[in-house]
Amino acid sequence: MTILKVFEVPSPVLEQKALPVDVVTPEIKQVLADMLETMYATHGVGLAGNQVGLLQRLVVMDCAGADEQPNPIKMVNPEIIEKSEELVLHNEGCLSIPREYADVERHEWVIVQYLDENGKQQTLKATGLLSICVQHETDHLDGILFIDHLSPLKRKRLLKHLEKRRRKAAEAEL
Repeated sequence: MTILKVFEVPSPVLEQKALPVDVVTPEIKQVLADMLETMYATHGVGLAGNQVGLLQRLVVMDCAGADEQPNPIKMVNPEIIEKSEELVLHNEGCLSIPREYADVERHEWVIVQYLDENGKQQTLKATGLLSICVQHETDHLDGILFIDHLSPLKRKRLLKHLEKRRRKAAEAEL
């Protein structure tokens, strides 16, 4: 398996809409495996195609806790078909916006349809962290980042903080 490059803001690929996958081929299965390996290596709970430079509607996630067995989920063409009216606030982060977090309002639960890695249609009702992750990752496929759910002031402050950390890291390398 291969660890893929995770693109970070302000990479334009993160703002683009991913295209549906026509058929789950052996190549798509390999990409999903590589994405999962990349997600684990970077200590994430979810990863979307855009984040690794692929404009394909692919998502991997694993929301199992540290004390639980891994529970990887691979989704091709995920589509949220139903969502709760109830909203919850969750402190989110993103591999594409490293070490930055903010409270984002999301639906308490969602029902998502997708093809699994074998091309079989699946339906999943997601609650808790899995619901947050499904919404976060499907947003990525539409070119939406979690910071796009913030007020302009909070978004600007978060991005300024990220840039300041990047500058300090670059200076430390000199």
